[in-house]
Amino acid sequence: MAMSLSNFVAPIFLLLCFSLLSRAATVTYDFNVEWVTSNPDGQFERRTIGINGQWPIPAMVANVGDRVIVNVHNGLGDWTTGLHFHGLFQNGTNQMDGAMGVTQCAIPPGGDFTYNFTIQQPGTYWYHSHVKGQYPDGLRGPLIIHDPDSPIANMYDEEVVMTLSDWYHDEMRPLMADFMSVTNPTGAEPVPQAALMNETQNATFAVQPGRTYMFRIINMGAFAAQYVWFVGHTMRIVEVDGVYTEPAEANMIYLTAAQRYSVLVTMKNDTSANFPIVGSMDEDLFDAIPDGLNSNVTSWLVYDDSKPLPAAEFVDEFDPYDDYELVPIDAMPLLDQVDYSFNLDVKMDNLGDGANYAFFNEHTYVHPKVPSLYTALSTGSEANNPAIYGANSNAFVLQKGEVIEIVMNNEDPGKHPFHIHGHHMQLVHRSEDEAGLYEDMNVTQADFPATPMRRDTVLVRPNGNIVLRFRADNPGVWFFHCHIEWHVVSGLVATMVEAPTELQSTLDIPEDHWAACRAQGIPTAGNAAGNTEDLLDLSGAETSPDPLPAGFTARGIVALVFSIVAAFLGMAAISWYGAAPLGEVAMQQVQKRVAESGVET
Repeated sequence: MAMSLSNFVAPIFLLLCFSLLSRAATVTYDFNVEWVTSNPDGQFERRTIGINGQWPIPAMVANVGDRVIVNVHNGLGDWTTGLHFHGLFQNGTNQMDGAMGVTQCAIPPGGDFTYNFTIQQPGTYWYHSHVKGQYPDGLRGPLIIHDPDSPIANMYDEEVVMTLSDWYHDEMRPLMADFMSVTNPTGAEPVPQAALMNETQNATFAVQPGRTYMFRIINMGAFAAQYVWFVGHTMRIVEVDGVYTEPAEANMIYLTAAQRYSVLVTMKNDTSANFPIVGSMDEDLFDAIPDGLNSNVTSWLVYDDSKPLPAAEFVDEFDPYDDYELVPIDAMPLLDQVDYSFNLDVKMDNLGDGANYAFFNEHTYVHPKVPSLYTALSTGSEANNPAIYGANSNAFVLQKGEVIEIVMNNEDPGKHPFHIHGHHMQLVHRSEDEAGLYEDMNVTQADFPATPMRRDTVLVRPNGNIVLRFRADNPGVWFFHCHIEWHVVSGLVATMVEAPTELQSTLDIPEDHWAACRAQGIPTAGNAAGNTEDLLDLSGAETSPDPLPAGFTARGIVALVFSIVAAFLGMAAISWYGAAPLGEVAMQQVQKRVAESGVET
């Protein structure tokens, strides 16, 4: 008797499902987030955020298909915390994304919280706190997802995880207070004291001749992008931000904060010498270069540990591979039918408190009173109205299945690495420096690549522009932000609210998530102001400071600050002089006159 197609397909489908399930495991991490002491550059010992008494914090490792459970206890005592799993899409588990004030309330001191999700994508990722300014204090670590069906598995012999980071000797909270202050009206970001590789300096990687190593390189820095090269060796790029790419040969790569690369490096066939690996911070990002700053960090490929470790070689110029030229191995075509296009125009400016803020479309981000996911879940059909999320949430509502286009005009002279949660983005256009507005460039769709590169963190150049596209196929409330932590603090953030009414019927919030909010008195229903009766009434919502008075500029604020400082110093000098004993004042006058006369005493 002939077998129907459905009778033939069903057993195969069940067999495949069983195979996937049989390979899956549950990977559990119990993390106590607590203060430790560290000195990674050997120059300054300071308080650092560790996990389970150690820093650097442990790498998280799992396979595609695994269920990951992370039990977090906040042992910091004086700061809320939380974890974001950078680059993971969290399909169906938006509540586990770990964006504070967006998809959850932060974990209060002494509180416990569980993240529970299934890994559905391979690649190189990292995890970090999304509490403002916290991950530069140490709460950052690698997250590696192995792929049993990797298309590049036969191209290398071993893999190595290599992190890049920048390091500050001061803790972030006082640095943030000084940064967002009338005394810093130009918005100059604090410059780190050191560059690190694997959270240290002078690391070594033991290698064997003739073998090919896949280096998973992660920039976990708060600010600095880094140029990376392997002296005497070439790289083949095979993955960026979890996207497999056609192999591309490179002598140097450039990683913004939060970007990742996997590169293949084949060792030489002899052991006559060891070779430096060099990371160099991009000094273009710094307003001023402090005296004595060493922007480089060096590690070594060690063929023979009895031989010397040579000094890093200088390069005449930085000439990294352009990631715009990468081609995804799956050859996903250009998303050429756009359903919803909008601009995100970037600028930095001062507000009425004198501090310098970052803006999308004239709005700087301020956390709403109600986490935006909870607003989406509690407001019925009004969840499709971006107004209820608050003007300072920079909310855009996306409908499921739409092709979304984001046109970014950078009206700032700085470089910005933009990261989206929950998605990869096709980079369909990127201008050169100083190109101005995208709308003025006469670019057409015919100029876009047929198979654009995709990643979750992309660089927009100074006074330039980029065009990004993705399909809204992952319902959730997703952060979109610059991954320079100083710019998150100053408000360079938007919120993508994707298929919110579908979320209302598919998403469950665990009790410990509600408990974290209750412990801090944070409302969990209604609009951005916590209003559940009139969702269009935003009175009482958190907002940014008022604008500067007309005609006021950053230069004017600088002048005003220096005038005030000078006035205080003058008054202090008068007070000191007036408080001095009369005899002392008289003696000072005598000494001054004698000195002016030239008579020796």
